[in-house]
Amino acid sequence: MTPAISLTINYSKTIVDIDDPRITLLDLLRERLHLTGTKKGCDRGQCGACTVLVDGRRVNSCLTLAISHDGADVLTIEGLAQGDTLHPVQRAFIEHDGMQCGFCTPGQIMSAIGLIREAQTGDDPERVREQMSGNLCRCAAYIGITQAVLEARRQVTADAGEIA
Repeated sequence: MTPAISLTINYSKTIVDIDDPRITLLDLLRERLHLTGTKKGCDRGQCGACTVLVDGRRVNSCLTLAISHDGADVLTIEGLAQGDTLHPVQRAFIEHDGMQCGFCTPGQIMSAIGLIREAQTGDDPERVREQMSGNLCRCAAYIGITQAVLEARRQVTADAGEIA
């Protein structure tokens, strides 16, 4: 018997058969659901490239079993833009050159959204760097990433809107 789990992925309810209960959320997203924006970097939870939001919280999807998230809401990088309208964090990353090669960018953006929702950084660049420290960038675009997160936080606060 193959168990099935129900997930809401990028605002769409999905029922997925789990052939192997050991499949990680990352592998389910990439291999089974073809949502390849979430990257497999270290596959050990050390680089943050696989960061997604599960029930609004930042999660290293390479470290968590998909089956343990039955009923969860999962937001990936593919679920951010609304048509041609980019999410405020995506716009800020572009405006502040918060990427170079781009491999880490989806995880960086998802982590930034999570930390903005947590509202624990204020306008303090050091707090942003500390809260983003689980996301590594081999190209060292950290200055642009920090500026992008601060700008996106200011924009969201000014708009008094929801961050997706």
